[in-house]
Amino acid sequence: MKPIDRCPCGAAADYSVCCGRYLDTELLPDTAEALMRSRYVAYFRARTGYLLFTWHPSTRPSTLDLEGEPVRWIGLQVRRVEAGGPDDRHGIVEFVARYKVGGRAYRLHETSRFVREDGRWFYMNALV
Repeated sequence: MKPIDRCPCGAAADYSVCCGRYLDTELLPDTAEALMRSRYVAYFRARTGYLLFTWHPSTRPSTLDLEGEPVRWIGLQVRRVEAGGPDDRHGIVEFVARYKVGGRAYRLHETSRFVREDGRWFYMNALV
């Protein structure tokens, strides 16, 4: 039996049926939470193309540099989800992502805003 390759997003599922189905295929996430989780995994795996592709054009940077001091992503906890379902136009996802840089641990606590246009979810920005 093949060992389970747990998805880095924290879901109790194999990567290939969780976030891998978005990062490694043409399938698009159908909820804001699924997009947020897959974007976390894209940071985990340094997949800048996916991050830029899923960032709304109005707020997307022209480039995204994940080089520099290595970041090791070590955990994701989704705290709150508001709307963001398959039939919604907007969604909010609050999460805490834990990571290490140079052996020192950090936490990114963010409330993110997502928008769905033409049936496709995009990351807009962090609410402040």
